Amino acid sequence: MDEQRTGPAADGSTGLDRRAELSEFLRTRRARLKPEDVGLPDFGRHRRVPGLRREELAQLAGVSVAYYTRLEQGNGRNVSAEVLDSIARALRLTDAEHAHLTHLAKPKQHKKKQVARDRQVRPALRQLLDSLDTVPAYVVGRRSDILAWNRMAAALFGDWGKLPAQERNWARLVFLDPDCRELFVEWDQKAYDMVAYLRMDAGCHPDDPQLSSLVGELSVKSEEFRRLWAAHDVKEKSHGVKRVRHPLVGELTLFFESFRPAGETEQSLVTYFAEPGSPSAEALRLLGSWGADARRSGTSAPTV
Repeated sequence: MDEQRTGPAADGSTGLDRRAELSEFLRTRRARLKPEDVGLPDFGRHRRVPGLRREELAQLAGVSVAYYTRLEQGNGRNVSAEVLDSIARALRLTDAEHAHLTHLAKPKQHKKKQVARDRQVRPALRQLLDSLDTVPAYVVGRRSDILAWNRMAAALFGDWGKLPAQERNWARLVFLDPDCRELFVEWDQKAYDMVAYLRMDAGCHPDDPQLSSLVGELSVKSEEFRRLWAAHDVKEKSHGVKRVRHPLVGELTLFFESFRPAGETEQSLVTYFAEPGSPSAEALRLLGSWGADARRSGTSAPTV
């Protein structure tokens, strides 16, 4: 099991160890590549490590073995953007993985006051949520914290307003709430996505003690989370399809889109919608009629 390593942050609190994160990320990306994937000969039984050797990766990236070894050991000091680009190409990184590598190797300085501001949802954005009266929508922030939502989101996912503020977190719900496990038909994919999102956050904010605390809690309480966290996979919130199993209206197939509101760097607006005329669209209409009562038992929901 990959241990979750921490170290002192700038304010004396505990955060993730950025050097260890950089080292493990590069090692796991290198291990997933086979020689034939990059046009190199495979000597079969003579290979002692999974994936590419360091010297093979260094050759592909056009850097010295010693230089790449220092980087994979977590020493990203003074590494140039051009070298990171070359390594990203050699490792066949996705855009999200390339951004994550850059965050780990060349971290940006963040102002402490920005943390509190990133949890504040603009009044106009809250009004936009309320105006989407037929579309489940919510605003998610750092660490997958759920910051604001509309009545349709409460009808579909549950009344988050009844939870303490610190428990309004998607990662905590996905891995620790049995009802949430039943809600998503492809729970394994949802779990993978949540961990990949948290990894992206960890790259951008390795000195965030709240993120470190969340990772530590989930690592202790969930074996699935420990396994996924050790993979070091990263992913950006974007768009896709989710199948939801609602206790009142049954299974819905919903499309989702994530948007970054103008001027916001840490918040995303996530919306869910169904194909017009589909059974899922009718199910959403019924949920809208029931409102917040839609997550209660069928006997207590009002008649439509």
